[in-house]
Amino acid sequence: QDKLEEQLQQEMARKQFQAVKKRIQEREEAERKEQEERLQCLLDELNALVGLQGVKDEIQSLVNLIRIRKLRETMGLPQMDMSYHMVFTGAPGTGKTTVARLVAKIYRELGILSKGTFIETDRSGLVAGYVGQTALKVHELVEQAVGGILFIDEAYTLTHGKGENDFGQEAVDTILKAMEDYRDDFIVIVAGYTDLMKEFINSNPGLKSRFNQYINFKDYKSNELRDIFYSLCQKEHLKLSDNCTDFIENYFIDMYNNRSINYANGRDVRNFFEKVIKARANRIAPILSDISYEDFLTITLSDLEAAKKANVKL
Repeated sequence: QDKLEEQLQQEMARKQFQAVKKRIQEREEAERKEQEERLQCLLDELNALVGLQGVKDEIQSLVNLIRIRKLRETMGLPQMDMSYHMVFTGAPGTGKTTVARLVAKIYRELGILSKGTFIETDRSGLVAGYVGQTALKVHELVEQAVGGILFIDEAYTLTHGKGENDFGQEAVDTILKAMEDYRDDFIVIVAGYTDLMKEFINSNPGLKSRFNQYINFKDYKSNELRDIFYSLCQKEHLKLSDNCTDFIENYFIDMYNNRSINYANGRDVRNFFEKVIKARANRIAPILSDISYEDFLTITLSDLEAAKKANVKL
């Protein structure tokens, strides 16, 4: 009798163990699916950005590589060390900051970063005017960024054309040390004009050895500038009157063909859009009591023409 009871208890324990194990496996599978869905949403958000096809392809390649590395790790296979620090090259307004933010979130879902935080800075946020203060400023930002990405815009200003008494090099040295100290949960992305970023990376052997992922952000073409403008309108639930199409097409062709050294790509589009919104506000403010809902959400040709004149005055 005692033996039979012992066998029954063992059988019950075995079934309970299997039930618990099954629930754990089901929970892990559900978490994996949720993680994959979150990752796909982030990749969809990346792919929804106007233009940047080369950038999107590079990010997808990195995601594929990381997935393969993770699989090899589970199989106990050896793998080469990989640096996740990156150099984003290109003119202002080409989406570098936007993509870097998405990369932080994507890397979190892939398990490369624990938090996916994103800290953006530039020379003014890193360099102080007195000995020893620069290292303190850098350490403060690094501590905020551990578990995520430290994004340094116009990073070349840390070394370009600086004299002996400049503390930009101290900032670079401190960042390099942090990259080593927190190598398993901290990524640095440096960004700026293509030629100046090459000069920056080549200015220090430590930079050259740690940054081997380069992604180039090309200038937006006229049709892409146009699409950015349309996306801004859509985001604000605004529509354009039927006679605006030719104006918009020609405006962004002229913007692209006559771009200067200060051409700011998407930022120029946003600046124009803000002027359009201001011109529209000036037009409809006196007639708000009589305007229809449809007209309230419409941008007219006169709004575009007024915005263009405001831009010319700059």
